[in-house]
Amino acid sequence: MRSLTLALLLSLTALCARAEGERAGEFDYYVMALSWSANWCALEGDARNSPQCDTREDHGWILHGLWPQFHRGFPSFCQTAKRPPSRGMTAGMADIMGTGGLAWHQWKKHGSCTDLSAGDYYALSRRAYTTITRPAIFRKLDRTVKLPASVVEDAFLKENPALTRDSITITCRKGYIQEARICLSRALTPVPCGADVIKDCTLKDALFKPLR
Repeated sequence: MRSLTLALLLSLTALCARAEGERAGEFDYYVMALSWSANWCALEGDARNSPQCDTREDHGWILHGLWPQFHRGFPSFCQTAKRPPSRGMTAGMADIMGTGGLAWHQWKKHGSCTDLSAGDYYALSRRAYTTITRPAIFRKLDRTVKLPASVVEDAFLKENPALTRDSITITCRKGYIQEARICLSRALTPVPCGADVIKDCTLKDALFKPLR
């Protein structure tokens, strides 16, 4: 019994080691996560007094992050010899990421696994962000609406003919549309998402807030 318990502990340790601290540059594709800012603010940003949620801001779909991904699972907090980003670098990403703090966190958790310099990772993230047309229709809302999550996916597919239903998933959180997650190759072309990424929200009445 003790040997079985020891074997189980060793297996769990190996799994945890794979979950964090992998070698930088070892991954299969990217997941780009786009978050609707007003919904994030309603869920947690307002409570944090995040500058992203200032009523003077005009954030719509912001870049939550560009995440290296395995076909199953993902690397994080990789050991890398690359220098961490400067405060100026992270602040320079706030226009598409909401805050410099998010840009720093994304580098630390995900960018470190790309084997790119911080500057190159942010440049790649910005390029990925510009490759996808974010549906303008959501910027025209003048009140909070309830809609099927599939409507959001359909809007992205309409604006981006290169996408397929296998390369995008819409997530929900606490009744709100949370994110559009788009799977991209290292060259930033759409690819099918892994089975652990495709987790489409099935809500028919998900909340979607207008721009502030």
